[in-house]
Amino acid sequence: MRLFSAKTAGNRQKSNKTEGDNAKIALEWLFFELKSDSAINQALIRPSLAFKGFTTITNSGSEVIDPKRNVGRAIIISIAACVVIYTLVGFAVASNLSLAEIIETQDYSLAAAARPALGEYAVWFTVAIAMMATAGGILASIFAVSRMLDMLTEMKLVPHRHFGMPGSIQKHTLVYTVVLGLILTAFFDLSRIAALGIVFYLIMDIAIHWGVLRYLREDVKASAWVPVMAILLDLLVLGGFVWVKLNTDPFVIRVAVATMIVIAVAEQIFLKKSENSRQSGDEESHAHDHH
Repeated sequence: MRLFSAKTAGNRQKSNKTEGDNAKIALEWLFFELKSDSAINQALIRPSLAFKGFTTITNSGSEVIDPKRNVGRAIIISIAACVVIYTLVGFAVASNLSLAEIIETQDYSLAAAARPALGEYAVWFTVAIAMMATAGGILASIFAVSRMLDMLTEMKLVPHRHFGMPGSIQKHTLVYTVVLGLILTAFFDLSRIAALGIVFYLIMDIAIHWGVLRYLREDVKASAWVPVMAILLDLLVLGGFVWVKLNTDPFVIRVAVATMIVIAVAEQIFLKKSENSRQSGDEESHAHDHH
């Protein structure tokens, strides 16, 4: 009995020591991360990109049967599915790796967790999953952006040139989107592209919610608190992200501001020319009717 008690006490001491070591490692890692901008970047960029994916579902509304009913369902189902998948992945990693191992293998912790079951094939398995997920996300984003540009072109809000290409406007905007993406990858690394995307997306989201609140609230029967809360949360995230980038990589913010100024000026010029052309066309039509 005494021997059993001694062994039990020894095991408890080892367990407490392990837990203490894990806590110490976690605190040291957290302190190291918070000294840099990486922790804030991860906390802002990844959730923003994740939820951006859900909002792109709305860009396919015109191609969905009964969009008023099914678009909302699609968003809810996709969020629920992602929560389940992320929870299962987190449980699998936490069940197979200690805290120290998770911190050590943070970029490939899923592969490390799968190694006991799949051996050396674990890395290839997780790489294949990551490639499929990345490809799916890229294709979905390209389609959503090209669909939105097609819609804006049809509304005469953005300029468009065929450049001799056959097919519909959406096919043209699809090509333009891919070319723009290739240009970005040629001049910026992935972290800067993601940072630019976050800035542009948050500002666009603020503008859209302001438009709904200011001009379309009665038409779409929107509750005022929803766009107001969305704007406040967007400003909170955008302010924190810009502050971090100004201290760590101000070049990204300069590029974002310069690009937005160019786009705003070009859009104003285009809209003014379009309005003048429309007025000239109306005047010619009236003159023709009088004759």
